[in-house]
Amino acid sequence: MRLHVVALPLHTRFRGLTVREVALVETASEDAAGWGEWSPFTEYDAPTSAPWLACALEAAAGDWPEPVRDAVPVNVTVPACDPATAHRIVTAGGCRTAKVKVAERGQALADDLARVEAVRTALDAEGPGGLVRIDVNGGWSVDEAVHAIPLLDRAAGGLEYVEQPCATVEELAAVRRRVDVPIAADESIRRAADPYRVRDLEAADIAVLKVQPLGGVAACLRIAEDIGLPVVVSSALESSVGIAAGVALAAALPELPHACGLATVQLFEADVVTDPLVPVDGLLPVRPVVPDPELLARHAAPADRFAWWAERLAATQGVRGPEARA
Repeated sequence: MRLHVVALPLHTRFRGLTVREVALVETASEDAAGWGEWSPFTEYDAPTSAPWLACALEAAAGDWPEPVRDAVPVNVTVPACDPATAHRIVTAGGCRTAKVKVAERGQALADDLARVEAVRTALDAEGPGGLVRIDVNGGWSVDEAVHAIPLLDRAAGGLEYVEQPCATVEELAAVRRRVDVPIAADESIRRAADPYRVRDLEAADIAVLKVQPLGGVAACLRIAEDIGLPVVVSSALESSVGIAAGVALAAALPELPHACGLATVQLFEADVVTDPLVPVDGLLPVRPVVPDPELLARHAAPADRFAWWAERLAATQGVRGPEARA
């Protein structure tokens, strides 16, 4: 197994990052090389990073199920930016669904409302039927969620759903019983010792699955079958190599009633493939991607960062972790 580490700049600060470091694993066989992405965020420890590595190795081995569709509908992702930037991102995104980050630390509800209103305006400029969803990343208390959701629902002209309004499963369940907007669970699934508590406590209407944190496509398909909720496949801010794994999952699901959060390559200024996985008419194609050697060299991380990732990989390989959660 060969490790490649790249540093990819972002157009707009996202999750506090302006540059995303990504490790790619390359495995060789008699027929061809296989590629997978291993990109746990740098603050994650080895047990947390283990399922991400399992996903990368599954991808490099080519162990993905046959797709049941040849394209996947996706949303454009709007960071916690100013309204003008939000409008521009949606207009350029080419999608009819927009996922808007809210509850950013240091910002107020008024900032969220202005951003969501700008997104609605941008969608309406392209015609009726555009959908707005918001992602809170667990940033509210129950009372804050109950106060904010109706206001943002009004600003959006009707929200499709609210993703992870509060941190815990119990809080999600409480919010779901007090608001009329559907609730989606993300962190309450991928960071939980028991992802099925969301189902058992009737805490969500939708399950958000991220293929790297949950250990790969096969692991996510098992969760999707067992959890009994509509699924949205979402990104962990990956290059096109990592997004291909999310697309493989979305393409294999028996039903896909919502657009997926897999269009985040649009947030990058650079990628590792010559034909990045970016949406056309709101769809991502289901196809293989192979890194370009020239791009790998151009965006290679400094030697000290490669050494850091190599040491991290050695530590993570010693952890039994496909069933661990991020």
